[in-house]
Amino acid sequence: MKGIEKLKVKIFADGADKAGMLEMYAKPYIKGLTTNPTLMRKAGISDYRAFSKDILSVIKNKPLSFEVFSDDFSEMERQAMEISSWGENV
Repeated sequence: MKGIEKLKVKIFADGADKAGMLEMYAKPYIKGLTTNPTLMRKAGISDYRAFSKDILSVIKNKPLSFEVFSDDFSEMERQAMEISSWGENV
């Protein structure tokens, strides 16, 4: 069996707990991170933008994926454009 570092797939960690996200970020085999409004709500986060910008202030060299809130395409596009402006790795 190959070590996890030798896999051809990219492993992304999913979460909304800052300490947990930073722990995963430190692992070299974690290639990026994701989060979403549902996970943030469950973690007690009420300010999506503030949490996202805070985590982006630390995680700068791995991809970080965020989700939009809307089901309306025009609003989804507007939110996506705003979210993508938060960092080069978004």
